[in-house]
Amino acid sequence: HKNDLPGLLHYDVGAVAIDTETLGLNPHRDRLCVVQISPGDGSADVIQIAPGQKKAPNLVSLLRNRSITKLFHFGRFDLAVLYHAFGVMPEPVFCTKIASRLTRTYTDRHGLKDICFELLGVNLSKAQQSSDWAAETLSPEQLEYAASDVLYLHQLRDVLTMRLARDNRAKEAEACFRFLP
Repeated sequence: HKNDLPGLLHYDVGAVAIDTETLGLNPHRDRLCVVQISPGDGSADVIQIAPGQKKAPNLVSLLRNRSITKLFHFGRFDLAVLYHAFGVMPEPVFCTKIASRLTRTYTDRHGLKDICFELLGVNLSKAQQSSDWAAETLSPEQLEYAASDVLYLHQLRDVLTMRLARDNRAKEAEACFRFLP
């Protein structure tokens, strides 16, 4: 999609997975190029954001909806990027990277690829991670990569929520999520 979600009917759910692609890792310098969103049903919307674009009414409405939990991996970055681009701070939030750090204390490997493989048996390709996200038209490989970054966040949230409860760390996780970005 270009510039915004076409509609919100598909997103009348309890949680949505969100990721962003930018031109770099500084949310104040590097522009937002793509926002990926999944309602958790195996589908994903990939939205290209135009240079200088400050409005995306459907996307912003979804981000502002407090009855929908926003799932991120490394939410600190994505939240800062979305705030800088659209002036909205999505809440409530669940970050799979924070949950992984609290429950998988036996490792320092908390990247999305690592936790998808360990917890879900899914091997994500990261070949397009550093591609040109500002391109006028995204390649099929870029679209597939972008979608894959949100397709598993609901499942990861479920597994990590069970581990947080098991390890008696759910309250710590909630405090961390509220503190973001």
